Amino acid sequence: MARPVTLFTGQWADLPLEQLAPMAKDMGFDGLELACWGDHFEVQRALSEPDYTQSRWDILNRHGLQCFAISNHLVGQAVCDPIDMRHQAIVPPHVWGDGEPEGVRQRAAQEMMDTARAAAKLGVTQVNGFTGSSIWHMLYSFPPNDYSVIEAGYQDFAHRWGPIIDVFDQEGVKFGLEVHPTEIAYDFVTTRKALDAIGNRPGFGINFDPSHLVHQFLDSAAFIEEFADRIYHVHVKDSKLYLNNGRNSILGSHLNFGESRRGWDFVSPGHGDVDLESVIRALNRIGYQGPLSIEWEDSGMDREWGARDAVQFVRNTDFAPSAVAFDAAFAK
Repeated sequence: MARPVTLFTGQWADLPLEQLAPMAKDMGFDGLELACWGDHFEVQRALSEPDYTQSRWDILNRHGLQCFAISNHLVGQAVCDPIDMRHQAIVPPHVWGDGEPEGVRQRAAQEMMDTARAAAKLGVTQVNGFTGSSIWHMLYSFPPNDYSVIEAGYQDFAHRWGPIIDVFDQEGVKFGLEVHPTEIAYDFVTTRKALDAIGNRPGFGINFDPSHLVHQFLDSAAFIEEFADRIYHVHVKDSKLYLNNGRNSILGSHLNFGESRRGWDFVSPGHGDVDLESVIRALNRIGYQGPLSIEWEDSGMDREWGARDAVQFVRNTDFAPSAVAFDAAFAK
């Protein structure tokens, strides 16, 4: 049976949900993964207004759309990060407060706990997002790292996220980290370290997104199989490498997305270097039956055209595993 194809609404938060929902249905989506910014899903309203979560379902139901997950990437980023003015632009005012860094981190942690409670009220059991990282800035070891500080960064992550996952467990909701540069986990080694740091708790897993692995030259299918029991949700996003001229850098060169001198860029699914078929085969091997949620990012393509194209690409590439061996007909 084909997996549902949903749209992550984070990159569409400039549109009210009332406007986006009929567009998404018309573009061919089965459902929406609601972002906790814009007006798509507001955590505090979900907790304080008795009819709020039903109002979200009323919009979705009116257009024949499902919802399997909500996402609060932006607030999650502030839980472990060294806080600076960039965070003011991405977190709600009540989380930013006076901007004092530790206060921001603590309020972000509380908001993530409230996100689990809000998800439970909505009736979904999956929240996706980021964790932030106190040690990402130490990626390149010069000045030379004191590796005890790196280990302390993982303990800081566990200290801050352990109580959050306590609430997730209480609410029957799971968290999926989108393994991603700038997070506590961004590749195979750091994902294992993060899972170990938090005690391999079932409440903390992975929102798998291959676009963040391909430009690190990592094998997405191998990642799925390595962390098979933690793949709680899947984003479909693509990335394209532009490294064949000897001038573009894999580090991005402090250039904005869409600039031609970048060494890689996010592109619409099917237009980059992610091998979605190998991802689908790996998902089949681990028995994943959840949604394929398109996170649409492409600075060089009209987003509505691209979203329609992406839905068709994903539907044409997704396939169920075989129920029989291909050579069963030859068996005696």
